[in-house]
Amino acid sequence: MRRTLFSFACALAVAAGPALAQTQGVSKTEITVATIQDLSGPLAGFGKQARNGMQLRVDEINEQGGINGRKLVFKVEDSGYDPKRAVLAAQKLVNQDKIFAMIGHIGTAANMATFPVLFPKKVINFYPLTGAREMFEAPNQNLKFAFSVPYYDQTRTGTPRLVKEKGAKTVCSLYQDDEFGLEVMRGAEDGLKTIGMTLAEKTTYKRGATDFSSQVAKMKAAGCDLVVLGTVIRETIGTIGEARKTGYNPTFMGTTASYTDLIHKLGGKAMDGFYSTSAVQVPYLDDTSQPIRFW
Repeated sequence: MRRTLFSFACALAVAAGPALAQTQGVSKTEITVATIQDLSGPLAGFGKQARNGMQLRVDEINEQGGINGRKLVFKVEDSGYDPKRAVLAAQKLVNQDKIFAMIGHIGTAANMATFPVLFPKKVINFYPLTGAREMFEAPNQNLKFAFSVPYYDQTRTGTPRLVKEKGAKTVCSLYQDDEFGLEVMRGAEDGLKTIGMTLAEKTTYKRGATDFSSQVAKMKAAGCDLVVLGTVIRETIGTIGEARKTGYNPTFMGTTASYTDLIHKLGGKAMDGFYSTSAVQVPYLDDTSQPIRFW
């Protein structure tokens, strides 16, 4: 998250001319930005890390003189991973605190719910913590700045690859019943089509759920040996833990939403063998070492 603020600072440094001083959230001495995080709900492990990382970077920027002489004012609100609370937080930040930009807002549904609050006031949505395609697609593309490889593309490419690697015969998907989960499931579906397969079972859970016994039972009954998860932290641990407890041991694959050391720290040995997709920067081949070029 410090990199998120660094990228934002670089962008502002380029733009911070006379016109910016007439923009909401920007004065001659300050630039007001904000984030909405889950500090009390199922994604609090992510949310607290994100908030702390951004606060560290804001402090560094201000200690170094700010951005073109303007200090950053950083506001934080807690959504509890609830889109309704996210909307209330956005209304406060946009209409009362007069922020210039929303930075690193967590959650697909929460972000999408706040767009009607942000965009009419020309408030930027910068590097949201979600890989949904809606974070960069039209409308309002000039106000959307995303950094994550879409969940859809993660599972579209990752699922058929893992099928071949593991020799999987039957694939299932368990996903959150909102825009986040649907992106994961749709990517898996389209990826399987490329190798002549379909999802044998699709099952969902409500945001904030803690019991996954019925979903695990469905996938076990379907004989799925590869399960694509549209889950985050608590749901990933709960699903895999329930499966292990019942003697059901398929290959589990998640997305960047579950690409965190918290899975093993909190879930323990039961999480061994869990796969999760991520994205890395591809180095330029003309100025890298031979071992990297070979890789």
